[in-house]
Amino acid sequence: MKTRNLSVGTLVASPGMVVRGLVDVSAAGLTVPLPVFLVNGATDGPTLVVTAGIHGGEYPCVEAAARLGRTLDAAAIRGQVVIVPSANPVAFRSRSIYVTPPDGKNLNREFPGSAGGTFTSAWANWLFENVIRQADAYIDMHGGDMIEALVPFTAWNRTGRPEVDDVTRRMAESYGIVHVVERDLEGLFGMTHAAAARAGIPALLTEAGGQGVWDEGSVEILQTGVLRVMARLGMTDPFADAVDPVIVHPGWTWLRSEHDGLFYPKVSVGDMVQAGRDLGRVADVWGDTLQSLVAPVAGLVLFEVTSLAMNDGDPLLAIAH
Repeated sequence: MKTRNLSVGTLVASPGMVVRGLVDVSAAGLTVPLPVFLVNGATDGPTLVVTAGIHGGEYPCVEAAARLGRTLDAAAIRGQVVIVPSANPVAFRSRSIYVTPPDGKNLNREFPGSAGGTFTSAWANWLFENVIRQADAYIDMHGGDMIEALVPFTAWNRTGRPEVDDVTRRMAESYGIVHVVERDLEGLFGMTHAAAARAGIPALLTEAGGQGVWDEGSVEILQTGVLRVMARLGMTDPFADAVDPVIVHPGWTWLRSEHDGLFYPKVSVGDMVQAGRDLGRVADVWGDTLQSLVAPVAGLVLFEVTSLAMNDGDPLLAIAH
């Protein structure tokens, strides 16, 4: 039997218990209640941390994480699970795209953050130090934001440390999403899973759904993926059904708008493109082309913005190599 309590902030779960509640988090002078589930298994095992809603408008992951918190049975788990279903509640309540309202920063570009920084940086620091650092394994669930469509995928970063990378690779292979983007950690900063990997924690980014809706199919992909990883980590009994082999993409290339204007794509998510293909254009309101888009590499259109309105610097689409 395990005897260690599981805690986040003022919430404490004894072995064999599930505790849920709000933790008041103070960042840059603002105090915001953060919803947290603590699932403390009755027997020993690893600690899995799951976050969702780092971007406030990515709804399927929020619902998937909340369902996990409501349904996991501590008596059937070896180890511990910390679930933060809405990790950016300020952005969630305001239905904000990409950024956190108090300072207009992207939370998933701020990790591990700074306690003395602006709101988003201080919030990232609190999450990293009080939640993510507890993990023996970490899953950050995302999806397309309100103006984004995507093919479900997972991503992780190679650290060069076999004890970290081997576990992360097994997590990605067992999640149940076919497309896996696998990149070197060097040069990647600010994202949850990159910060966790740099701290020696096996970490996955998982993505499904988008465009401001939450659909049962995307919720199922994300929720079941966490359960499959738990089984792979030995936290629960094995899954009876097998997953399809993954397709590993050794990186991706992003295209961004160079103008304010209107976006007219000629491809959709899931399309395979060759280098040099016409991908669409950004035009002004008169219809005159401001930017022609040509595929710089061959690969799969993994992600695409579905908004007509486009700002200078906004992402347009990503091609997985």
